[in-house]
Amino acid sequence: MYIKTKEQAENIANMASKWIKTKVEEAGCKGTVVGLSGGIDSAVVAALSKKVFPNDTLGLVMPCHSEPQDAEDAYTLAKQLDINYKEVNLTSTFDEMYYQLTDQKIASDMALANIKPRLRMTVQYYYAQTFRYLVLGTSNKSELLIGYFTKYGDGAADLSPIANFTKMDIYRLAEYLNIPQCIIDRPPTAGIISGQTDQDELGFTYEDIEKYFMGEDLPVDIVNKIQKLEKASKHKKTLPPVFDLDNR
Repeated sequence: MYIKTKEQAENIANMASKWIKTKVEEAGCKGTVVGLSGGIDSAVVAALSKKVFPNDTLGLVMPCHSEPQDAEDAYTLAKQLDINYKEVNLTSTFDEMYYQLTDQKIASDMALANIKPRLRMTVQYYYAQTFRYLVLGTSNKSELLIGYFTKYGDGAADLSPIANFTKMDIYRLAEYLNIPQCIIDRPPTAGIISGQTDQDELGFTYEDIEKYFMGEDLPVDIVNKIQKLEKASKHKKTLPPVFDLDNR
């Protein structure tokens, strides 16, 4: 589904919020937890939850060798939407884990960086279990297509309210939901490596992925990159294979 008008954004936002409420109540829970990264995806998810759980949407700000602007934008969002929030600084926790990893010198930078989203998800599930909330995922359709998330990190969640919306849809939802302009305008980033942006790391834009979904013409090298990432990330988007004695 591709959102093109304000009316579509309003209708879809209302339906997504009601879906969150229904699923939380079906699970016997009373609210949600959202990791606030300072980015547009988590901002939209938090806003959708706030519509149906005004007092039981908990935003978690979890700095971990992060850019200061990440936390500042997260606070701006929480205050503008009047969302309950907590800060859990994971910098020293990450440093201790790094120190304890005796093979850190041979580990890839990404293997070490991916510790950050996995630590953050641990914190989210701590608060979810404490308050009887569910964890809301913040991955969108564009990221899921190419596996642009950390397995068992930001890819872990109880509910995925924006997984069927492309990145361009997210921007349109953000405008309707009155997400702070500073968040809408900032370049998308995974927030785990200093100075990194999604476009620099991927080698193409979210607009390119939108065109790919729409079947529009794209340079062959970009199509190849997207398809290569889509194929390589299949294991991240399915449950672990289970050995079956009956079908060995």
